[in-house]
Amino acid sequence: MNVLTDPLVQRMVLVGLIVGLAAPIVGTYLVQRRMALLGDGIGHVALAGVAAGWLAGSIAGAAQRDAWALPGAVIFAIAGAVIIERMRASGTASADVVMAILFYGGIATGVLLIGAAGGTNANLMGYLFGSISTASWQDVWMSVVLGGFIVAIGLGLRRALFAVTHDPEFAQASGLPTKALNMLVAVLAAITITVAMRVVGVLLVSALMIVPVAVAQLLTHSFNRTMLIAMGLGAVLTLTGVGITLFVDLQPGALIVVLGIVVYVVVATVATLRRRARIAL
Repeated sequence: MNVLTDPLVQRMVLVGLIVGLAAPIVGTYLVQRRMALLGDGIGHVALAGVAAGWLAGSIAGAAQRDAWALPGAVIFAIAGAVIIERMRASGTASADVVMAILFYGGIATGVLLIGAAGGTNANLMGYLFGSISTASWQDVWMSVVLGGFIVAIGLGLRRALFAVTHDPEFAQASGLPTKALNMLVAVLAAITITVAMRVVGVLLVSALMIVPVAVAQLLTHSFNRTMLIAMGLGAVLTLTGVGITLFVDLQPGALIVVLGIVVYVVVATVATLRRRARIAL
């Protein structure tokens, strides 16, 4: 039997492709803003949202728990992103302090709520490290909608978003709505994290957003080319990781991240050797 005719494999491939394309788009803006670790803070808030959704689903009926998980994650992640951006913009606290508070508060709240909802350590591990094989068709279609939104906004507004992340003062002087655009980047990051959570989990989600961008920056200095290369690499990494785990009993999320880091090390090594060779000449 052709493995691609298996509905489980189809769901895994589709979700992996969506995440692989969408995550590096937002990661490009976060790297430009020097906020590469934003995904960690928001990811742990999203875990609390998953747990809150589970708790609400448990009240509605045990069969509804999983259906409420992703909407809960979206709501909590967006709320966390808005809080981080507003506090950063107002200067109330430094961004790293806010992210640290959300990081620890989110994971602690998530653990408590998952326990209150009757969840198990296996459920928690699935969201911490990813569990793409458990994605339902409902999860797939929600990922398609959210991923399509990320791609459309991230590419469609890339000139304005680049301006506000690269040089906020120039963007404001040019008449761009910098506050709204900064908030949009934060919201896109929140949505990306909830979409990618099924694939790599909240503990590794930042890696899928940042590592392809880091590799792309070694290959080009153009912002547009960096984003396109990162998208292509993200898709290749996720599909390769998913493909390998169909035949080898490995955790898909961790494998995808390790593959990305291996690619980064190889490309960085080659780039360093080429630079030294040019200097020697």
